[in-house]
Order: sequence, then structure tokens, then C-alpha cells
Amino acid sequence: MTIHDLHTKLITGVGLVLLLVVSGCAQQPTDETAEDGPDTESSVVADDDASGIAGTRAEGISDTEVIFGTHTDLTGPIALYGVESVNGINMRFDEINAEGGVHGRTLRLIAEDTQYQVPDSLRAANKLINRDQIFAMLMALGTPNNNAVMPLQFEAGIPNLFPLTGSIQMGEPFHPLKWTARGIYYYEMRTAIKHFVGTVGLERPCIVYIDNDYGQEIYDGAAHQAEEMGVEIVATSSHRSTESEFTATVLKLREANCDLVILGTVVRDTILLFETVRKMAWEGVTFVGNNAAAGQPVASIDSGSSEGYYAFSHMSQVYPEIETNEKRLGWYNRFTELYGAAPDVPAMEAYRNADLIGLVLERVGRDLTRAKFLDGLESLYEYTDPFGYTLTFGPKDHRGVDSSVLVQVQDKRWVQQDLVVSYD
Repeated sequence: MTIHDLHTKLITGVGLVLLLVVSGCAQQPTDETAEDGPDTESSVVADDDASGIAGTRAEGISDTEVIFGTHTDLTGPIALYGVESVNGINMRFDEINAEGGVHGRTLRLIAEDTQYQVPDSLRAANKLINRDQIFAMLMALGTPNNNAVMPLQFEAGIPNLFPLTGSIQMGEPFHPLKWTARGIYYYEMRTAIKHFVGTVGLERPCIVYIDNDYGQEIYDGAAHQAEEMGVEIVATSSHRSTESEFTATVLKLREANCDLVILGTVVRDTILLFETVRKMAWEGVTFVGNNAAAGQPVASIDSGSSEGYYAFSHMSQVYPEIETNEKRLGWYNRFTELYGAAPDVPAMEAYRNADLIGLVLERVGRDLTRAKFLDGLESLYEYTDPFGYTLTFGPKDHRGVDSSVLVQVQDKRWVQQDLVVSYD
């Protein structure tokens, strides 16, 4: 298969998957724009002052429903993640709603397509906050997108729940409205340099990254660790998120004799990069990425060009042919039957996050406000999700996930390795 054919296949596949998004979730952003507001520690208090625990309730809550929103990629370069997350949330919300909702209220998600573009994320957020009046933002996708939107939503007192990015900025510095539940790119990339250079003995690390906030964080993590170890990053290459031609990139890295390449890429560009490496017969190099560049489509490239590729992940993919956990397998089969496609990790974490929200809403009770909801999250010290993972939270701990693990592509599956990254 040629690179052009692969690119066409990916785009077509995304289009088919998009048909599976539950009707009514993917609305187009408006043309309205909004300026960023201040990042304020008093947002939660302001919510109660404005809404009143004893008076009217917070926006996004009615007698019959609670409304959540997300700005995500449904038709762009990482639509596979965006669509999966929307489907995973809706799957659990629909199950909760079928059982009568939570204290008489159903849960609803409004998803806006941004194509991983920051201006579209701002327009989408403006609509979700001001027109739809959402209760909370849930699993918004993309590091630069969240960075642009968070000041706007925090000014409105709207929590950012479990964004679909492992950026360290999603949780640091601490903010009462920031909540995360993913592996952290920065620490993962520092560990990659420490392990593959310091332990394995590779000597010429290089970095390929998207030229945005996400890619910069990958670069920073690798570069900071290399500097600390007195190691030179011998070559770097950046590209747009929509880039489809990587011949010049591979030539540059090969000519620099890189033996380790750190990837700040996402799904499509990762696949195209590996296909270029295969086409140019470049061998003897180790590639290491993160969860954003570790989707199942990367592992299962037809040509096998990603074989041996390493990445970090906070959850393990379900493979029905080898899965021994009945709960995980049962969920996999239900998702596949419902959406006509096998789920990837973003669908798993979306289902988990929706389940967690339902649990907190149940514990808070009928008299719901944002402040009470966040108090409920903070008091949920340990939560074990439907896949067997335990998340921990507290008044000063809004980072549910405390570690991630190195995985490797072996026979088109992600296989867990022994290396664990701890964020404590």
C-alpha cells in the first residue's frame, strides 16, 4: 500500500466511523467568538454565589436533565479519538438514562466538532458556555485547544473534566476546576530519555513533533531530561497537524544517524511517518511515543511498519481473542455491537469518565450545584472503574491517574512492558 493509499484509507475510515456518532451530538460551531477570561481561584465560590444553593441551580441543570459539553475532533486529523470518546460517553450516559437517570435527571452530552483547530474550539466553547449553558466540559480534546478554552470556561465557573490530552497543563498548576485522568506526556518523555539513553544505551536521540502546544510539551520533556543527563538532542523536526508528507523528515533524521526518535505526533501523522520509514528502508532506530500516538490503528498498520514501536499508556487495549477479564470482554462486545466497530482506549476512558460522573451525581443528591458536584469528586478518594483501574482524588489531588506504563507493538497488538512511570 502506498502512502497516498494509506492516507485515503484513513480519511475514508474516519468518515465511516463518524456515522456512528449518536444522533444530535455533533453540532457545528457557531461563528461567534469569545475573548479569554481570567484564570481565577474563586470560580467555584462564584458559582454558588450566582446560582445559590438555596435558590436557583447552576446552569446546565434542569428538573429533568444535566447537560455536559465537549469541543473535540470529529472530522479532522485525530477524529478517531474524538468520535470514540463521544461514543464512549454516550454509551454510559444512555445506560444510566435507561435506568431512570440520576435522581430523576437524564444526562446529555453536546459535542462540537473543532477538527483539532484552536479557533474552532473557541467558537465551540462560546456556544457551549453561553448558548447551551453546560454544567461542565467533559473530555475536551487537544492540548492547544484546552489551553485556549480553559480561561474562558473558568471565568464562567465551568469545570474542565478529564480532557482528552495528557498535557501537564491540564492539572498544573492546581486549580479547583481542573480535573485529569490520563498519563502525563511530560513525565513520560523524560522517562523515555532516561530509560532508552541512560539504561538501554542509545546515544543519538532525536525528536519529531507537531508544531503546537502538544508537540512543544513532548519536546520539552525529552529535551529537559537530555539536558539534565548531559545528552545532546542531535536532530529535531516539526510539522503541522495536517502534514501528510514525511520524506524530508525521515531523510533529516537518517542523515543525523538518530538511534532514538521521540514522537510528539498523533494517529495519522504517526502512521504516515512509519510508512515513510518503511518505504525508505531505514532500520536500526527505536521510536517512542505516548498515548496520543498509540491508537490501535497505529499498531495494526497493514504493512507492519510500526512493529517494535514503543509508547506510554495509562490503560490497556482490550483484545477479545486473548482477554480473560469477563467484565472487560463484555463491555467490548456491547460497544462493538452498538457502534459496529471495535473500541480503542479513548472509548474505554470515556465510558469510565461518564460512569464516574454518574456515581458522583448519585452521591451528591437531588439538590445539585457545581460546587457540590466538585466537593463530591474531591471526597471520592478511590474509584475503581469498570475495567479494573483505580483512580484517586482528594481536595488537593485532582489528578486521578498516578502512573502509566510502557507498551510495545508486537504482532499488531500493544503489549505491556515492565517500565512504569509514576507521577508522585
